[in-house]
Amino acid sequence: MEKITSFQIDHLRLKPGLYVSRKDKFDNAVLGTFDLRFKEPNREPVIDMPALHTIEHLGATFFRNHAQWKEQVVYFGPMGCRTGFYLILHGDLDSQAVLPLIREMLEFIVNFEGVIPGASAAECGNWQEQNLDMAKWEAARYLGILKNPKKENLNYPE
Repeated sequence: MEKITSFQIDHLRLKPGLYVSRKDKFDNAVLGTFDLRFKEPNREPVIDMPALHTIEHLGATFFRNHAQWKEQVVYFGPMGCRTGFYLILHGDLDSQAVLPLIREMLEFIVNFEGVIPGASAAECGNWQEQNLDMAKWEAARYLGILKNPKKENLNYPE
């Protein structure tokens, strides 16, 4: 069986950052999958489940309501390894093109006050597992990395 693209990245050399994970072509459409890598794999503790869940709720709400980008958003959700998230966008885009959008999403989370969208029993299958304070902490930490990213934060290790 062929190894999928994400398993071909050297996770021992991967740093937190924003990466183009893959680009898939369907007829005339291109879907770009972005790796929003919050944590250094196998070296840092992963994002705890309640914070991960809250970032998912807030991030998905942000992206699906964004005036400029909402029509290009296909998916936003956590990685199984809990070191970050995947964002799938319609369009042939690179990390630099979406960097301002990701920073804006992180600022939205850091500054969010109120009831977490979708955090009720009728809206979510695990609605009680949320942690806004830790989600804000994780978002602020990742935002710090993306404010002045280095080449290693925007390109997979070769």
